[in-house]
Amino acid sequence: MFFVDTIETEGLGNRCHLAGGAEHAVAVDPPRDVDRVLAAAAARGVRLTHVLETHLHDDHLTGGPRLARLTGAAYLVPAGAGASCPHVPVHDGDRVHVGAALTLRALATPGHTPHHTAYVLEESGTPVAAFTGGSLPIGPVGRPDLVEPRLTERLARDRYASAHRLAAELPDGTAVLPTHGFGGCSASARPGLAAGTAGPSTVGAEKSAGDAFAKDADTFVADLLAGLDDIPAHYARTAPRDAAGPAPDDLAPPAAVAASLLDAAGREVVLVDDAFDAAAGAGLPVARPACARVSVRQAHARTGPRGGAVLLDVREEDEWRAGHAPGAVHLPLSVLLAADGVPEAVRDREAVVVCRSGQRSQKGARALAERGARAVDVEGGMRAWARAGHPVVDEHGNRGTIA
Repeated sequence: MFFVDTIETEGLGNRCHLAGGAEHAVAVDPPRDVDRVLAAAAARGVRLTHVLETHLHDDHLTGGPRLARLTGAAYLVPAGAGASCPHVPVHDGDRVHVGAALTLRALATPGHTPHHTAYVLEESGTPVAAFTGGSLPIGPVGRPDLVEPRLTERLARDRYASAHRLAAELPDGTAVLPTHGFGGCSASARPGLAAGTAGPSTVGAEKSAGDAFAKDADTFVADLLAGLDDIPAHYARTAPRDAAGPAPDDLAPPAAVAASLLDAAGREVVLVDDAFDAAAGAGLPVARPACARVSVRQAHARTGPRGGAVLLDVREEDEWRAGHAPGAVHLPLSVLLAADGVPEAVRDREAVVVCRSGQRSQKGARALAERGARAVDVEGGMRAWARAGHPVVDEHGNRGTIA
């Protein structure tokens, strides 16, 4: 018989899973304060043979290297992650034996990151649980925008394909055990589901309720991109430290959870519950747009006959067709980020960048500013534009709608 114990870091949106049999076990995505994992293993009377990462994390420092050193376990990291600390690279299809009848099989599931890997626990050859990291979370989905802005749309599509790969290769009764998606900053909102949703799930249940199965790829990608928000500033420091292997430090309570969140040495630490509003409200640094924001009234004036600016709509094609501002120029965010230079339409004019709700437009305006263009983004997006009574037309010039 196998067991799975879950060790949760509340508020960080992260869970470590300890899984094994009568004598041996593995730990998947361990937290920085590894004492909790060691205590769980001791309670089970098992020896850790492997410590595994589904990906290199941006939101917290991993305890993987330290846990491997303390236990003598092998430290496994996806081969494409770029880890520089001592580790064993994992490739798609690799298998790890955990006792006589238990095996872990690696499945490449890019999306949350390019190198993301899930691990399927098999008992006597039958899949019984999938440690899905950020590739098939319960509730909010793993963000695809934490690696490189130009990869965001591609990773969002990879995220969709990875969820379908898991569904195709695993029986419906396989337990889904993610490590992200419980209210942390690495998750993006899933409409209709609370950020803290944390109940058990299975592959079959996710196929019935998950966005990746209820929508086609284009709709899934558009909604996922629309749900992205600001990225906490410490993310830029965390992933490189995870790649190198965080230096040892004192994790005696109550500093343990705080040290999992950010490098707290010599700094005042404020513990936050979850997500971006809480982080900003607690005084933690959050990366804000480098460009100015304007109201829809200001955007309407600047892009009118006397304003001279260009209203640049960065929503997806289906959103544009349903309703847009007359005279706006359409350039999806994914196309803008993938291209080099300044688009011809705004080369000599100010760009007033708009999306549906004002989130994607921040990324678009920032990208243009970094390329030397004059750019601002519209607070509230096209939803606010329509609520203010400004005109909206569809692709045929008739009265349009904003979703």
